[in-house]
Order: sequence, then C-alpha cells, then structure tokens
Amino acid sequence: MTELLQNLILGLLLSGVYALAAAGLTLIFGVMRVINIAHGAFLILSAYITYALWNGLGIDPLLSILITTPVVFALGWLTYRSVVSPLRNAPMASTVLLTFGLALVLEAAMGTIWGNDSTTIRPAYADQSFLVGSLFLPKSQVYGGAVAVLVLVSLWLVLTKTWLGRSIRAAAVNPSGAQLVGIKVASVGALVFALGIAAAGAGGAIVGVMYPFVPGAHYQWIARLLAIVVLGGMGSMGGAVLGALMFGVAETLTSAYVSPSWATAVPYIIVFAVLLFRPQGLLGSRLREDAVAA
Repeated sequence: MTELLQNLILGLLLSGVYALAAAGLTLIFGVMRVINIAHGAFLILSAYITYALWNGLGIDPLLSILITTPVVFALGWLTYRSVVSPLRNAPMASTVLLTFGLALVLEAAMGTIWGNDSTTIRPAYADQSFLVGSLFLPKSQVYGGAVAVLVLVSLWLVLTKTWLGRSIRAAAVNPSGAQLVGIKVASVGALVFALGIAAAGAGGAIVGVMYPFVPGAHYQWIARLLAIVVLGGMGSMGGAVLGALMFGVAETLTSAYVSPSWATAVPYIIVFAVLLFRPQGLLGSRLREDAVAA
C-alpha cells in the first residue's frame, strides 16, 4: 500500500509538469487553431538555457524560471511576428509544416551551440529525498511539481481574472465580435503564442532537472504533449490538465508495476481507447469541418 501511494504521488507530481507544458500547446490551438509542432523544441531549448545559467552562473535551475520564461516569451513573440503571422489565415496544414520546420531549425541550433551529447542538470538536491512517514519523495520531483503547479495556477489567473485573459477568450470565441469592441485580434494572437511558448519554457526548466536531454528529445516531448492535448480535448485548458493527470499517473504506475519499457506505450493505449468513444477528447467539443476551416 505504501509503494502504491508513493507511486501515485510521484505520478501526480509528474502530471503537473506535463500539464504545464500541454497547457501552452492547447492555449495556442484554442485561440489560433495552430498546431505548434515546435512546442517541444522550445521546451528543450529552455532546458538548455537553464543548463547554461546553472553551469555558467550557478543559478538554481528552478529559480532560473524567472529568467528563462521571459526570454522564451520574447522568442515566442518574435517567432509569431516573423514567421507564423504571415500564415495566420492559411490552412492548418501550412502551419503544421511551418512549425515542424521551425522545430528542425531549433534542433540544429541547439546541436551547434551545445552539442548532441546527453546533458543533465544536477543541483545539490538532485539526489536527496523527503522522508514522509515511510514514503521517499525525491526533492527534484517535489520541487519541480510544486513549481509547475504554481506557474499553471498563475497562467489560469491571467486567463480568467485579467483584461488580457478576457480579450484572449473573446478572440477565441468570436474574433469578429472581439474586433468590433476594440480588441486587436492580431496583437492578441502574438501574446497568446508567446504565452504558450513561455509555458513550455517554464516546463523545460523543470524537465531539465528531472530528465537528461539532447536536442532531438523534442520529438518525444511533442508526441507526448500532443497525445495529452488530444486526450483532454483540443483547445480545452481543463482537458489538458485532466489528460496530463491520466498520462502521468498511467506512465508512473506502468513503470513501477509492469515494466519501464511499457511506460511510454500504455498511456497512448489509453488515449486510443478514449478516442474510440469520444473522438473530441474528454472535455473537448465537436466542431464542424467548415467551422474549423473558417
């Protein structure tokens, strides 16, 4: 029973990191109908920036989120203005190809700057654990999960309690109506893309502490995040959190009680099973094809 409880807690902590990264991806799709294949590459880029700050300046990797998040936000804004905005109204396939190409460019840049060897971030607490009764909880996962939840709650407050959040929701639901009341939909699009990338950036700093990484690791992460977003429902923030919880717990329990080699497969089997009964995802809504194309 103790082992099960410990694995459930570890699964929930991992789910917080997944939810944070997936929230940015589903936010971009929900407002802009853009599937950002480069999302995982920005996450890994943030992990490398975090490594550079930790290795070069001795800044704690989790505290460096205060630096990496604004940096990645700025990169996201520039990326939208320079390469995404011209294709804003193009077919979805065009933006998929564009962001896939962007992911390849980022991978090449990371390989050129940092090399292709596996990189790890090992702060002093990386090998330490909290002892709670008979439970051993690794400090890196506890700290990482707590920071992920904190950033995710902050993002939720921005989207639900501020004028910016109201503008974003208005632009997502009715862009024409939003323009009529004075909302600059193009500017909102840039901010949404930058916010989504910033969420990936915060997640990347945490991922860098929890896992080793290489430039090509973004393929694994975008596959995982897309599965979470599809499971929860494309464009649904609550669905992304729910999908992340299911994904993280399933992955942890499979690794502990079945085999680590099955840990990446079983969550996808759950995704396939859910989509057989709810093609729109757990909290997603059905959209007419002509509505999506509009």
